[in-house]
Amino acid sequence: MTKTLYLIGGPMGVGKTTVCRELNRMLPASVMLDGDWCWCADPFQVTEETKRMVLDNICHLLSNFLCCGAYENVILCWVMHERTIIDEILGRLPIEECDADVRTVSLVAHEDELCHRIEGDVRAGTRDEGAVARSLSYLPRYRDLGTELVDTTSLTPREVAARIAKTRG
Repeated sequence: MTKTLYLIGGPMGVGKTTVCRELNRMLPASVMLDGDWCWCADPFQVTEETKRMVLDNICHLLSNFLCCGAYENVILCWVMHERTIIDEILGRLPIEECDADVRTVSLVAHEDELCHRIEGDVRAGTRDEGAVARSLSYLPRYRDLGTELVDTTSLTPREVAARIAKTRG
């Protein structure tokens, strides 16, 4: 059985987690990992040590999912705003040993839509005031990663997931 590993990236607020939950429901024998689950700390600290730790956590879980016969589709959603992050993850996984195909997808949105979504999260208390600026600063990076781009601006999460599932393999 050929497996498919989906690496779904995008700036904060673009809808990665929601889209990947939909994709998880659509794809047969699938498992989903949100990279943020591997780094849910308070206080949230970005240091060289914590960055190494989160990559170790993600790669360990993804390797286990890929090697497990119960799963045909493995989904990771995480910011992944630099090609080095994607390459490091892929370089540490047993892709060939598990006969896995890899799909790298970046979700993007128009700036005004991204602002609207994040501002709603700020009002709801799930993001801090600086989230808008951080997300907007990451947005242009996704166009140069060599990944499949999916613009989520006028689509529902289910429609985005359906587009990704439809073009698989």
